[in-house]
Amino acid sequence: CKENCTGNINLIKDVQHFTEHIKISELPQEVESALPFHVEPRNIVDDDPQERVSAEAAILNSRVHYYGRLTGSSDRLLSPPNHVIPGPEEIYVYSPLGTAFKVSGTDHTSRNPSIITIFAIWNTMMGTSILSIPWGIKQAGFTLGILILIFTGLLMLYCCYIVLKSRKAIPYVDTSDWEFPDVCRYYFGKFGQWSSLFFSMVSLIGAMVVYWVLMSNFLFNTGQFIYNYAHNVNMSYSEFGTNGSDKVICPYPNTDPEGNSTISTLYIGNSGNDTDVNSFEHWWSKTNTVPLYLIILLLPLLCFRSASFFARFTFLGTISVVYLITLVTIKAVHLGFHLEFHWFDTTQFYVPEFRLFFPQLTGVLTLAFFIHNCIITLMKSNRHQENNVRDLSVAYLLVGLTYLYVGVLIFAAFPSPPLFKDCIEPNFLDNFPSSDVMVFVARTFLLFQMITVYPLLGYLVRVQMMGQIFGSHYPSFFHVLSLNILIVGAGVLMAKFYPNIGSIIRFSGATCGLALVFVFPALVHMISLKRQGMLRWPSALFHSFLIVLGMANLLAQFFM
Repeated sequence: CKENCTGNINLIKDVQHFTEHIKISELPQEVESALPFHVEPRNIVDDDPQERVSAEAAILNSRVHYYGRLTGSSDRLLSPPNHVIPGPEEIYVYSPLGTAFKVSGTDHTSRNPSIITIFAIWNTMMGTSILSIPWGIKQAGFTLGILILIFTGLLMLYCCYIVLKSRKAIPYVDTSDWEFPDVCRYYFGKFGQWSSLFFSMVSLIGAMVVYWVLMSNFLFNTGQFIYNYAHNVNMSYSEFGTNGSDKVICPYPNTDPEGNSTISTLYIGNSGNDTDVNSFEHWWSKTNTVPLYLIILLLPLLCFRSASFFARFTFLGTISVVYLITLVTIKAVHLGFHLEFHWFDTTQFYVPEFRLFFPQLTGVLTLAFFIHNCIITLMKSNRHQENNVRDLSVAYLLVGLTYLYVGVLIFAAFPSPPLFKDCIEPNFLDNFPSSDVMVFVARTFLLFQMITVYPLLGYLVRVQMMGQIFGSHYPSFFHVLSLNILIVGAGVLMAKFYPNIGSIIRFSGATCGLALVFVFPALVHMISLKRQGMLRWPSALFHSFLIVLGMANLLAQFFM
C-alpha cells in the first residue's frame, strides 16, 4: 500500500506540473467540452494536507463526463452547455485520488505585462546588425537609406504579423504549442518542415559566423589597447585621421570616390623596443592569429550538454545596446554634424542621397528586423493576448527608432572633411582607434556578451539539427564535436579571409528572409484564405509581390 500511495502522490505531482503549461484560453472549442471540472475554493489543494473533493464537485464531474459520452468531439449538438463548463479562471484538474489542483500561472500570474513583452522583443531583435546600420545607410545614400529603413521595418512587421496569427487559422487542431515550422509542416508537409529548418540554420550559423568575426575584432583591439597602455605606445594616424580627443580614423583610405589612391601614414612612437612591438604584432594579428586563439576558449563551451549557465548572462545584451546608444550620443555631440545634400552626384567627401547599392542595406535590415522564427514563443507569455498585435507593433517601432538613431547620428557626425563618408566601416566601431577609452569599454562589453551568447546559438543549432536528424539533442560527444568543429571552422575562415560583417549579415539575412519572412508567410496566408473561401485577387497580388520582393532582395546581393 505504501508503494501504491507513493506512486499516486507522484502521479498527482506530475499532473500538477503538467497543468502549469496548459493554455486554457488557447484551447479550441472542440476541446472545451472535455475541460476538467470546477470545485469550490475550500476543496483546492495547495501545500496543506490533501482534502477530499466534495459531493457537489463529484456530481459536476460526472455530469461533464456524461455529456462527453453522448457525442464525438466534432459534433457540437450534444456538447455541455456553457453554464456547465466553468470559466478558464475556475478550471481545476481532478486527480484519481479525489483531490483537485487549480490550473493557474499561465493566464495571469506567470504571464508578462505588455511592457515586458515589448522589451523582450526589442532585446531579442537588437543584435550585431546595429553595428552595420550606418554602413548600410552610407551604401544606400542618406535620404534613401532612411526611407528604406522605414519601409523595410513596416514590411517586416506585416510579415511577422502573418506568422503570429498563422497557427490560429488552422481549424480542428490544437495548435497551442506550435511554432512556425509546425505551421509550415501542416501546409507543405515534409518539404515545409525541412526547408524551414534549413533556412533557420542559415540565420543561426550566419549569426555565429558574424559573432566570430566580431569577437576576433574586439579581442584584437582590446589586446592592442592593453599592450599600448602597458608599454606606453602612442599611435597616431597622420593623414586619414582627425585630431583631438575624439579621433576618427579611416582604416582603408583607398575608398576615395575620385579614385585617388592615397596611403595612410602611420606613426608609432614608443619608449620601448621596436623589436618587441614587431613581435607583438606578429603574434597578435586580427586575421592570422586572434581568430585561432578563440578556438581554445569557445570550442569546449560549445560542447556543454546544457546552455542554461550562459542564459543567465543575456542581460548583458541590454547593457551593451544601452551603452552603444550612449556612446553614439556623446560622439555625435562632440563631433557635430557634417552633412551636404547631393542628390545624385558623387563629390570628394560626400555620397549622393540615392545610390544603386541600396540592396546591401535591405539585406542587412532583413536580418536586423528578423524575429519571425521565435515571435510565437515570445507572444505566448503575453498576459493580454488581445494586445499581441499592438505590442508587436510598438516593439517594431522601438527597434526601428533605435536603428534610425544610431545610423543617422553616426552617418551625420562622421567628420567629412577631412575624411570621406565612404570611409564608414561595416562595423562603425572600427572608425575609432583602439586607444579610445569609451570605445574600448564598448568592445569589452560586446566581447564578453558575445562569448556568453555564442554557446547559446550553438546550442540552438545542435538542438534543431540533431533533433531532426538523430532524434536526440545530444546523440554522442563525437557527433556534437564534429558539428561544432564545422561551425567554428566556418567562423575562423571568414575571420581570416573575409572579415566583412556587413556582407555576411546581408547575405545571411537575405537568404533566411527569403523563406521565413517572405515566401512561407505569404503562401501560408494565401492558402489559409483560399481554404476559407476568402482569398481575393488584391490580396493574392500583394502577397505574391512580397514573394517577388524576397527573391529580388536575395538575387541583388550577388550583384553588389
